[in-house]
Amino acid sequence: MKDILSELESRRAAARLGGGERRIEAQHKKGKLTARERIELLLDEGSFEEFDMFKAHRCVDFGMEAEHISGDGVVTGWGTVNGRMVYVFSQDFTVFGGSLSETHAEKICKIMDMAMQNGAPVIGMNDSGGARIQEGVASLAGYAEVFQRNIMASGVVPQISLIMGPCAGGAVYSPAMTDFIFMVKDSSYMFVTGPDVVKTVTNEIVTAEELGGASTHTKKSSVADGAYENDVEAIAETRRLIDFLPLSNREKAPVRPFFDEVNRIEESLDTLIPANPNMPYDMKELITKIADEGDFFEIQKDYAGNIITGFIRIEGQTVGIVANQPMVLAGCLDIDSSRKAARFVRFCDAFEIPILTLVDVPGFLPGTGQEYGGVIKHGAKLLFAYGEATVPKVTVITRKAYGGAYDVMASKHLRGDFNYAWPTAEIAVMGAKGATEILYRSELGDKDKIAARTKDYEDRFANPFVAAERGFIDEVIKPSSTRRRVARAFASLRSKKLANPWKKHDNIPL
Repeated sequence: MKDILSELESRRAAARLGGGERRIEAQHKKGKLTARERIELLLDEGSFEEFDMFKAHRCVDFGMEAEHISGDGVVTGWGTVNGRMVYVFSQDFTVFGGSLSETHAEKICKIMDMAMQNGAPVIGMNDSGGARIQEGVASLAGYAEVFQRNIMASGVVPQISLIMGPCAGGAVYSPAMTDFIFMVKDSSYMFVTGPDVVKTVTNEIVTAEELGGASTHTKKSSVADGAYENDVEAIAETRRLIDFLPLSNREKAPVRPFFDEVNRIEESLDTLIPANPNMPYDMKELITKIADEGDFFEIQKDYAGNIITGFIRIEGQTVGIVANQPMVLAGCLDIDSSRKAARFVRFCDAFEIPILTLVDVPGFLPGTGQEYGGVIKHGAKLLFAYGEATVPKVTVITRKAYGGAYDVMASKHLRGDFNYAWPTAEIAVMGAKGATEILYRSELGDKDKIAARTKDYEDRFANPFVAAERGFIDEVIKPSSTRRRVARAFASLRSKKLANPWKKHDNIPL
């Protein structure tokens, strides 16, 4: 028996070494952790239970039969994050460059199937050279099997992808279908075709970092949701995100202890809105003053800054935030911000996370660039997402809410549950100047008359009371009492039940 146990331990030790000391050292020299080190950091100490440690490839072509490494380039299993179960796979770049083979894919598919069956998130750490060329179509089939599971798991369990090295070709489509993608600066990249192919086909000369690095995907393409300095920071932030999320669509997000007064009055909010209606202010100040302990986890911070998305807690319970940001493009909605917010709203709705919307929107961004880019379709995505959502929805209009953008931003007409406005709110079809120039076009030559007309329009419509008279605003509230009012609103909605008509699925304007 001792001999058998000794053999087991030696086999385990060999499997844990992956591609060997030399390759592990090369990984460390690049500033990257190994697959197992990443799992140790992500999961609670001692909680990891590994699957398929001894699984090896079956390829006999191109001399592959001579090299069998246990685990076949990916470490899979389950463990806990702050005591809550998650499934995890971590690609091992020291074994065949982390390339995906048929058996590598089988290991990933196994834990994804278990995650769906048992209702727990899947966290994938990607660090792979792509498909294992020696296996040909079997490797491609493995990718497709993983893709199918990403699709089936969507909206069932949260899926988080960490890009911690190369992720190229067909490999990129698995992370692309997950809920959140985090990248590591300077050591990770994603692209469908690499710089060499791009140069051959289009004559463009571009580096891997410029083509698909963390900066590109967080600032330009919106493929990734966050970029971090190194593996350690990316993993720490992932643990923080997991704490905001439910384990599956069958459970609620965890309720965490909080030490913040629910009825906290924030006097500073009474002077947050500048006297000049064209002056910006920072909407993040309002978000942090509503949140428990000012804790805010922002999603896609570096993309479409005119809208803010992320998670806070109110009374210890997770709430999704969507807020216009007057500091960027005056808070206008455009193609990028509509797409960003629509995806976030749909995620929150899929996992029963209530949504708080903070509104200061002068309208949709005008111009040929927006119209040619399809702002109508993209704006409709956000409209559709809000109208479809059945989770508790609380809206606070702080200043401008003009035109169609008023409707889109979780208005009462899109089944908003509580719609509040500050006394500084202006709810109208358009700004006073534009409105009077249309209504009194014949008087445009008389500046004094137009000024008087503009003043009349402002007095009549540049306030929340016309909307409140019609019941479109439930209450005009003091800015300083916003946290208390929002907290009570969400507390009253905890048992909300709302169902959409039966359908196979909707046809969101993609």
